[in-house]
Amino acid sequence: MKQTFYKYQGTGNDFVMIDNRLLTFDKNDTKHVAYLCNRRFGIGADGLILLENHEDLDFKMVYFNADGNESSMCGNGGRCIVAFAKFLGIIDHATTFQAIDGIHHATIEGDSVQLQMQDVSALEKFDSHVFLNTGSPHHVQIETDLPQLQIKEIGSKIRYGAPYNQSGTNVNFVSKVSDEVFSVRTYERGVEDETLSCGTGVTAVALAMNYIGETDKNRITLNTEGGKLEVAFKKEGEGYSDIWLIGPASQVFKGEI
Repeated sequence: MKQTFYKYQGTGNDFVMIDNRLLTFDKNDTKHVAYLCNRRFGIGADGLILLENHEDLDFKMVYFNADGNESSMCGNGGRCIVAFAKFLGIIDHATTFQAIDGIHHATIEGDSVQLQMQDVSALEKFDSHVFLNTGSPHHVQIETDLPQLQIKEIGSKIRYGAPYNQSGTNVNFVSKVSDEVFSVRTYERGVEDETLSCGTGVTAVALAMNYIGETDKNRITLNTEGGKLEVAFKKEGEGYSDIWLIGPASQVFKGEI
């Protein structure tokens, strides 16, 4: 059986995108999902995303990590599926859709997608890092020599170490450029390697840097290995609301496998 797919990327975070409105894709076949995401034997991607019908909203997003398992929210994937929905003619310039962490609003203009993330009410500050959940769990720590950091080696130790060893976490390493700009490198669980960018990761970094007083700005530019993203937010007591992840998302190619 042939499967039509589309490849999308948002600042280098790439996804196999499938129109599953007719529910023809087997979501229980984790080996097949992992095969499609494999960069040697399949299509190659950081994750696979299904666009499905929703009875009340514009569509539903179902996201799988590259290891084949359905995962928590993916910010760049959320931006990419908005671009995909526009390509399919489901939406025009604004949308409301369902993801695993709840309802999201988004707008699209050209290749720029603004995705509203869930409010964050709890951040935990430790001596060496901040931990928070922006739809996915994120460990955020400041580093002075980001370019030389062995992301996969150090990130995997944190990801599988205490206190995260039960379910794991994504790991973000941050370097401050200015009050409005931070550089980020991310180790993603499920991919089990560094990705060129991570949407929920840069969101976590922006909030964490504001939370610990590294910046008092409420719109921050994040330099990732795959390009620039922006995060805008409002501080609400000890938490954050009206959080938007902003950046490009584009179709790379269409194919059959």
